[in-house]
Amino acid sequence: MRENTMDLRQGGQKMKRAAQVVVAISVILLIAPGTICEEASQPETLLAMPLAFEDDFEQGNADRWEPVDTAAWKVVQDDDNHAYALIQDCDYSPKVRSPVNISLIKGLWVSDFVFQARFKSTEHEYGHRDMCVFFGHQDPTHFYYVHLGKKADEHCNSIFLVNGVPRVSIATERTEGTNWDDDYHTVRVTRDVETGTIAVYFDDLETPVMLATDKTFKTGRIGVGAFDDIGIVDDVKVWGRKAARPASGGSQ
Repeated sequence: MRENTMDLRQGGQKMKRAAQVVVAISVILLIAPGTICEEASQPETLLAMPLAFEDDFEQGNADRWEPVDTAAWKVVQDDDNHAYALIQDCDYSPKVRSPVNISLIKGLWVSDFVFQARFKSTEHEYGHRDMCVFFGHQDPTHFYYVHLGKKADEHCNSIFLVNGVPRVSIATERTEGTNWDDDYHTVRVTRDVETGTIAVYFDDLETPVMLATDKTFKTGRIGVGAFDDIGIVDDVKVWGRKAARPASGGSQ
């Protein structure tokens, strides 16, 4: 198995890089630097792109989603509203080492995008307790994913590329871990395909917790899930530039 190891960068270098990314994203968003946090409550303005997808599951179903195992996912009542719950490991065995528990949005391919949702981990406490966001998904062995894991190591809490071989960490900056508890947390992932920039936010929607630059896949599908844990997702929104689905890409 091929795995990349990487250093966790700290201090001034990290802050400088994070600031550069915030400025770059602000230009793309056609808003001034420093206003991303203020815009967070009205994310429809982000990237000046249309809202491409929205699901709060209040219809009581997940008809707009394609899980790898329908028995592992269901809409549940949680905190006085409906949410999409991953209740058990999916009956799914990837061809290469990569996440097991995946559900993709049906019929949506995008290039540039902003993904945002609320996640709650319902897994027991351990070092790799995680939830994931999938994007650039071409097929089961070609995609990116964000692994928001409790304690960072070479396999945990990073941005990963799956490109026909076991997942490889591509993050250039990341924190030492994602502080999962038993509450909901807001996760945002932004993608600029021209520059290759990928930025990940956790609760604080102004300062990225992970950064990467990669241009392997410039379009693809988006999904949610976990590596091999359970959890709940709600209030999913995607603002993005819709792209055509390649003839050989995906089932939806």
